Amino acid sequence: MSGDEKKPKPETLTGNVHAGPGGAMTDEVGVVTGDLTVATIRESGDRARIAVQYTGADEWYTLTGSPAAVPPDGLEALHAEVLRSVERGGGAVSP
Repeated sequence: MSGDEKKPKPETLTGNVHAGPGGAMTDEVGVVTGDLTVATIRESGDRARIAVQYTGADEWYTLTGSPAAVPPDGLEALHAEVLRSVERGGGAVSP
């Protein structure tokens, strides 16, 4: 591959959610609360990195426990599980 060719972008799913009481735990800043955007990004193999940000912000934070194993049901199932978990709150972490 020459330097001019672009690598394909990894498969990424994003969604917005309002974090429940106790929010979501991140590695960088601890608990984040309020309106959040969650990104589930497929990495090599059957792993996915999960990042969260305050909706509309520039900074992304790693959801504690990420990367996570992609279940047999696929990346969409993992993403939906993470969104539900963050919506419940309680210091949500990666499954």
